[in-house]
Amino acid sequence: MKAILNVIWLVLCGFWLFLGYMAAGLLLCVTILGIPFGLAAFRIGLYALWPFGQTVVDRRDAGAASCVGNVLWLVLAGWWLALGHVVTGIALCVTVIGIPLGIANFKLIPVSLLPLGKEIVPSDRPFATR
Repeated sequence: MKAILNVIWLVLCGFWLFLGYMAAGLLLCVTILGIPFGLAAFRIGLYALWPFGQTVVDRRDAGAASCVGNVLWLVLAGWWLALGHVVTGIALCVTVIGIPLGIANFKLIPVSLLPLGKEIVPSDRPFATR
């Protein structure tokens, strides 16, 4: 079931969201200070490309730096990426078939707003750490 949902997701909105995250990541990697933000954008972009079967968990070793980084991320790229999730989520919820995909889009909004201090892990191992 996860594979079917991922393929439908990829066709309807996943590829475009992936491209948005990749563009944000490339723009953020232009400066040396933006590289950690760009890497976070690439990581979330891969998650937005194929989200079913994965989940987001908080990292235990995240500290004050990730909190400050999340504030900067929110200003630099988070609002625009979250707005993309809102628009595509509403568009997907128009049809009955798209409702699960729209809900998945809404679940991506928190990680698109505050990605630092989060880790993407398989759904069958949500408590696994590095």
